[in-house]
Amino acid sequence: MEELLSVEKLHKTFKLSSKQQKLERTNSKYKVAVDGISFKAYKGEVFGLLGPNGAGKTTTLRMLATLIKPDGGDALIDGASIVKEADKVRQKIGFLTSELKLEEYFTPNYLYYFFSELHKVPEDIREKRKEEIFSLFEIGKFAEVKVADLSTGMKQKVSLAVSIVHDPDIIIFDEPTNGLDVLTARVVTDFIQTLKERGKTVIVSTHIFSLIERVCDRVGIIIDGKMILCDTLDNIKAGQSLEDKFFDIYKETVGTEI
Repeated sequence: MEELLSVEKLHKTFKLSSKQQKLERTNSKYKVAVDGISFKAYKGEVFGLLGPNGAGKTTTLRMLATLIKPDGGDALIDGASIVKEADKVRQKIGFLTSELKLEEYFTPNYLYYFFSELHKVPEDIREKRKEEIFSLFEIGKFAEVKVADLSTGMKQKVSLAVSIVHDPDIIIFDEPTNGLDVLTARVVTDFIQTLKERGKTVIVSTHIFSLIERVCDRVGIIIDGKMILCDTLDNIKAGQSLEDKFFDIYKETVGTEI
């Protein structure tokens, strides 16, 4: 298998404010969000990061997307270092996060062309790509509707569209179905499977067991910033449901029930 992503001992620590210390119920001024995480992902596979809220999944993905710098370790994305070659990494990936807020005064058409220009998509292929993407997500009849007037589901579809305008080989999704209705969530999961069929490498972060079981080939379980287990989905489940297996692992790791 062709390796497209290699993560080696990523580490990230954040300084906590007094308010955050109270919320975290700690006297420590620092929190280790990601503690030496390593894993690999290959061409044409969907790799899932599974863990509870606060486990370090989003911080890991934000480092991979070069939005924040790791304190230690590195990752190579199709040979480009997230530490030393951030610009190259951004050209190779698509990143969708629930934190992506679309400007409400803009339309899907405007946003498509803006992100196409940002990613330097050649003019001769922009229209063809737009037709494919807008058709896939059924955006066409909303192309000139302001984001403020779109439904939550359509906003998510537009976010998906602008995240892949440059046809990246590696797509990173952070909680892609969070807060979506069942119809839009199905569109997202079907899209992830379509990307896999096209030979793309997809990284999915979620706490939703059914999403992992539906789309992922391999899974990394993250608890308290550490990669506890990383293997194929079947090997991790070992005859159990993924939910039951995860709770067993969590109890063994933390020493208590969730």
